[in-house]
Amino acid sequence: MTTSPVKALVVDKLEVTFDRFRALRGVSLDVMPGESFGLVGESGSGKSTLLRAVAGLAPTSGGSISVNGKRLDGKRTKAFYREVQMVFQDPYGSLHPRQTVDRLLLEPLAVHGFADIEKRILRALDEVGLGSSFRFRYSHQLSGGQRQRVAIARALILEPSILLLDEPTSALDASVQAEVLNLLEQIRRDRKLTFLMVSHDLAVVTHMCDRLMVMQNGAEVERLSAADLAARKVTQAYTRNLLVASEGFVRPGTPAA
Repeated sequence: MTTSPVKALVVDKLEVTFDRFRALRGVSLDVMPGESFGLVGESGSGKSTLLRAVAGLAPTSGGSISVNGKRLDGKRTKAFYREVQMVFQDPYGSLHPRQTVDRLLLEPLAVHGFADIEKRILRALDEVGLGSSFRFRYSHQLSGGQRQRVAIARALILEPSILLLDEPTSALDASVQAEVLNLLEQIRRDRKLTFLMVSHDLAVVTHMCDRLMVMQNGAEVERLSAADLAARKVTQAYTRNLLVASEGFVRPGTPAA
């Protein structure tokens, strides 16, 4: 008799309310280990709120969240942040401007009591394609793409199993977006990571994710495979409207007009 693998992330009928406004309305999803799951929808649809609720940055008013088979209750623990890390949208705002890259990477290691600090910092910088020459620079001395690579290195340095990605390339120039996305995909394969990724860009989600959920007004509209989205095999008018509004969205393998 075989047993089903433990799911990396399970969200069950999740509710988030701000001053009587229901930001999430009974949202459920499950993500398998090593899978990349996307959340798409217009601004205000609840995508980022869902990520923040998982990370413990938004208060939940109902439902449940489980990570690697363990139900989360209340305030997140150190053990949780060893397993789950988040990469935010804006690399300009997520890095302390008065701390060097070295200090930014040192802080989580010190909080969690790691001893092999030097080795971990150098490995993290190498993994994101920066190298030791960036170690003692400040964030204002880095480009947007380099800052986001530092943010990714900071998220990876504790060796989590799950990354929450909130529009990780939307604040970057188009010329470096593909580089950062390819870096993330390579890291996912190498480390066998699980991704929960928010993006407004349907082409990005099709490239990066196995499955996705379309959201509107804090609720699920429909779930699709990335292949179905690329082939326009959608059932809801809202999703069809997103496809129309997604300028430049091209089915993989189809040349742009």
